[in-house]
Amino acid sequence: MVAKSHLLVRLIAHERGLVAGAIIAAAIAVALGAPIEFVLFALTLVGVGLFHHHTLQVALTGLAAIVLYKLAFTGFRTGPGLGGLALHLAHEWVILANLLGLLLGFALLSKHFEESKVPAVLPHFLPDDWKGGFVLLVLVFVLSSFLDNIAAALIGGTMAGVVFRHKVHVGFLAAIVAASNAGGSGSVVGDTTTTMMWIDGVNPLDVLHAYAAAAVAVVVFGVPAAMQQQRYSPIIKESRVKGRIDWARVGIVAFILVAAILANIATNVYLPGLGERFPVLGATVWGSILLATPLRKPAWGLLPEALKGSIFLLSLVICASLMPVEKLPAASWQTALGLGFVSAVFDNIPLTALALKQGGYDWGVLAYTVGFGGSMIWFGSSAGVALSNMYPEAKSVGRWLREGWHVVLAYVLGFIVMLSTVGWEPHAPHKTQPGTPAPGAAVAPVVAFVTTPAEELAELATREPFAEIVDPRGNRVQEVSARRCDTILTTSAHHAGLAPACQTGPARPEARFTTMTAIH
Repeated sequence: MVAKSHLLVRLIAHERGLVAGAIIAAAIAVALGAPIEFVLFALTLVGVGLFHHHTLQVALTGLAAIVLYKLAFTGFRTGPGLGGLALHLAHEWVILANLLGLLLGFALLSKHFEESKVPAVLPHFLPDDWKGGFVLLVLVFVLSSFLDNIAAALIGGTMAGVVFRHKVHVGFLAAIVAASNAGGSGSVVGDTTTTMMWIDGVNPLDVLHAYAAAAVAVVVFGVPAAMQQQRYSPIIKESRVKGRIDWARVGIVAFILVAAILANIATNVYLPGLGERFPVLGATVWGSILLATPLRKPAWGLLPEALKGSIFLLSLVICASLMPVEKLPAASWQTALGLGFVSAVFDNIPLTALALKQGGYDWGVLAYTVGFGGSMIWFGSSAGVALSNMYPEAKSVGRWLREGWHVVLAYVLGFIVMLSTVGWEPHAPHKTQPGTPAPGAAVAPVVAFVTTPAEELAELATREPFAEIVDPRGNRVQEVSARRCDTILTTSAHHAGLAPACQTGPARPEARFTTMTAIH
């Protein structure tokens, strides 16, 4: 008891020292001109890393501090005071509602998958030597491509506990987290960060080439991690599994995922703009869960704890949305590479939110860096935090870095291969603010007359992304008719990379006009 008391005192003293160091660093940053919002945000993320048993309280405290500062001093982009805050939240509510729906929905989906007994059967197909550990990591990689990375990491941890008799090397735990993050990096349903990109309007195909780096990385870290584990505790395969695979639950998992994918395609192709006004993905996932309830009852008891985790993540996303994005470094492959290392210390979800606000990234490269980069330290990603709760011995930065050295190496080598083969191809900002053309914007004229209905104009903009819409006199206009100007502008800018400026045109009783300049 005395020894434990001394250990507790030493731990508290150590954390106090780190907190004091963080405060001193923050004071220096402010003195050098860093925005106060960024400093408060950084302190919040440091607090999350230090006080991992109180992450929700730390995140909410940080959010409150940032909001109070902006209320008192700087105001919001949408205006000063409580009114500006209300307008800001009204602008962000769709992505927040989607994230909440998906995080809670995926918690139930992953439980369906676990109870289907598929994770219990998978170890029977593993080889008996070190290659068995490597195949297990590949399975986690594949699972994470269509399951949330948290769920994939927990399933991998569960399987590792079975086949390694609950004696799992910290280096292999780091590899499980890395596999779950790498597997989800190129899939919009495999990682919270890529799901955020999808919700925000990034085309799912624009993140797919992240697998060019992820596939290399899984080999680089997977082989040495599997050898570490085999030396530490050799693989053992159980001979029997209780019960059979519940194919109904497997079908439910497939039904929910397919419904979400189809809903996204339908929204972008047939109902442009709807995804920016209503949380389609979150509603679809929950509608599918409820429809499947008569077949198999979801584990509703998971929701209270999942809600706490979701509020924590949403608090960080809101914090990120309040940052002065225009002061971030310019989007480049060097910035993307650096964000990967930053995500090892700071949560990758707010980093992704900041990048989405800024725009101009190669989304596949960014998906790999912020997704996989968080694997380098245990608290750098939600998957790492979740798996470390299952294996507390992983909650050591020193052991994680020392025994999981191959994860850092894999991150760098995977990035080099991707940059050498796919290259850096930044996408135009997918959400351009009205009246703010992209740097170097150039006009490419094509004629579309004002008699064209608004819906057909939106379709034209989708097919001809570098088109101007003009009236018979040669004025650049777009007919809006009965639809709201900002709605049609949002739709067209989202699908065609247009930089619009809302402006009333020639007086006509049946139409309004909007200046619309297309950009490269």
